[in-house]
This record gives sequence, structure tokens and C-alpha cells, in this order.
Amino acid sequence: MIKLVVIFCRRPDLTVAQFGAHWQGPHARLVAQLPGLRRYVQSQTLASGYRNRTPAIDGMAELWFDDTEALREVADSPQLAAVLADETRFLDAATRREIVTEDVIIKDGAAPAEGVKNIELVHRRPDLTPEAFHQHWEMVHGPLAKTIPQVLRYVQSHTRLSAYRNNRQPVLDGVALTWFTDTDAMRASAHTPAYAQTRADEPNFVVEPLDFVITKEREISL
Repeated sequence: MIKLVVIFCRRPDLTVAQFGAHWQGPHARLVAQLPGLRRYVQSQTLASGYRNRTPAIDGMAELWFDDTEALREVADSPQLAAVLADETRFLDAATRREIVTEDVIIKDGAAPAEGVKNIELVHRRPDLTPEAFHQHWEMVHGPLAKTIPQVLRYVQSHTRLSAYRNNRQPVLDGVALTWFTDTDAMRASAHTPAYAQTRADEPNFVVEPLDFVITKEREISL
């Protein structure tokens, strides 16, 4: 199974509440009609993320399909045309970025129903090959982050290697997803030795600082 990840900011003339209402309501119903869609999750930045700063993104959509062929088929569908047309109603097109990824589950815990989900936007160090970057992220960094006690679930969404063909550079090399019971647990995790070891490894493979947002996720019924 592969996953399409779309990140974006809201239209500047909309409030956070207006953005969320359209995304969760009319837009979600359109996306749910896409042919071949197996799962659809929306993750919206928490209101606290707007205190004293502008968050990196307002939301992230994750859409799962069986394979590349299924993704190609949806590309020519009238349902996708309707989805893209509707995006102009609530998101800033200049901020929209998408990648096709494969999930690597590093810590296979349950995502807490009332928990929070941290999203980190990952860019590889430019002196590393895509293969070296993805291997380090999964095989070296993943096991370090897995030991952080407060992390209940940890998934790495790796941009597919096909995105790098012919010296292309995708807009992101992946997203790191971690789930916690609440924001207090997130803050507590930052004071653990495991967290310090995890952060110390980041200069070995990513561009710092990593943009991140804390979100609540919603599974949309299909």
C-alpha cells in the first residue's frame, strides 16, 4: 500500500475555524468519493499552535491506495477534479505540497483516541544520497526515537525512491509521525535521555531545524 501526503496552509482570508469547517465537512465528503481510496486521515494543527507564531502548516491529509496503478487511475477521475477545484475554497495553493510515500512503522503502538500527533517535515542533508538518507532514518534514527518512553506510536513516511529519478528532488523527503497521550507527555519526553540521543543524531542525516506541528487527527469514514 502507498500513501499520498498533502500538506498546506489555509487561505489567508479565512479564520482557522472557517478553514477547519470546510476541510472537515464539504471537502472531506468529496475526497471520500475518490475511486480506489482505502483510508483517509486529516490532521489539523492545534489551536495552541497559533499562540505567538504562525505554524508551518495548518493541515496534512493522508490518503492510502493499494498501489501506484490505483493512484494513476484516480489522477484522471472526475472525482479528483472536483476535489482539486474545491481546494481553492479553503487552502492557499502556493503552500500546497505533496509526496507519495511508503510507511515504515517503527513503534507499533495504538494511536490514542484523544491523543495528539506530532508531524515533522523532513528534508535530507543535501550531501547524502536518497538511499543513504532513507537507510539512516529507518535503521539508525528510528530505533533511537523508539526508546522515548512517552512516544506511543511512531511512523516514518518515506518519500518513494522513484521521486528522485533523473536527479529530481521531491518537496519533502518524508514526514515523521509520533503520537502522545497529550501535550504534557510531549513536553515531558523532551527531558529524557532517549530524546537527547535522538536529537543528537539528527545532524547526521537531516537539515535542521525541522519544521513541526502538533495536531489532532481525524479518520474520515469512506
